[in-house]
Amino acid sequence: MPARTPTVVITTRNRKEELCRAIDSAITQTRSVEILVIDDGSTDGTSELLRSRYPSVRVERHASSAGLIVRRNEAARKATGDIIFSLDDDAVFSTPYVVEQTLKDFDADASIAAIAIPCIDVLQSDRLRQPLPDRQHVYVTSEYIGTAHAVRRDAFLRLGGYREILIHQGEERDFCLRLLEAGHFVRLGTADPIHHFESPKRDQRRQDQYGRRNDVLFAWQNSPLHLLPGHLLATTVNGLRFGMRCHRFGRMIMGLGKGYFDILRAAADRRPVSTRSYVLMRKLRQSGFLQIEVAAQHLRNLAEREQ
Repeated sequence: MPARTPTVVITTRNRKEELCRAIDSAITQTRSVEILVIDDGSTDGTSELLRSRYPSVRVERHASSAGLIVRRNEAARKATGDIIFSLDDDAVFSTPYVVEQTLKDFDADASIAAIAIPCIDVLQSDRLRQPLPDRQHVYVTSEYIGTAHAVRRDAFLRLGGYREILIHQGEERDFCLRLLEAGHFVRLGTADPIHHFESPKRDQRRQDQYGRRNDVLFAWQNSPLHLLPGHLLATTVNGLRFGMRCHRFGRMIMGLGKGYFDILRAAADRRPVSTRSYVLMRKLRQSGFLQIEVAAQHLRNLAEREQ
């Protein structure tokens, strides 16, 4: 098998100090990587600093902001590597071995199209996200975290990348379900963790509203017809309960309302997945992971029931 070539892509806006730490961690990887930074309309001199300090880093600068999802899709198109490592500008590879370790994770099975790399939100706790249960088996999961994953570029582009109508949040879950529908799995990775230093510049109000909006759109765009009413009802009830619990009820109402409004104005197209993919996705979300052989057998069993 030819050696896989990695590209580390980072989308950024007005976080040049944090961005430099992310780039430094990519440069020190034991495996040589292409580094591609998409500057989404920064006004703090980000691109100028990068071109001066990191002449080997590819920088694509835009005068205005189009948002994270649009820029991640752009990065995938412009990358030259076979495997895309998407790193937030406020995250770092914790050791020089993460890229090399993750590339090896793809070798376990041809159906693996993405790797959920272990991750720690270091400013919140030392809890490991996307943890591996053990190293004796290959495990697959329902989705990956945006700042801690690697994906085959050919599979990403073939499926059209992220749905840009989502604008902000929820794109990974949607894409990973479409990966599953195409016969691919997201593997839990074995690498050293990515350290995520969540930036205080994040907009919580925006996250709340788009989070609930995109929950509604996820159900609408992906759920098989006979499961759609129940999924929409559960999404609405859970969103309202969460809003009451965290005392942000108004934001949740607004986000849910935006989701239903987009449905009514036909802004979001419906391309439902098969029942077998939907059911396996739900099972993976509930259990957290399955051995790859077990997940593949579930798909075969569900396919037989559909016939």
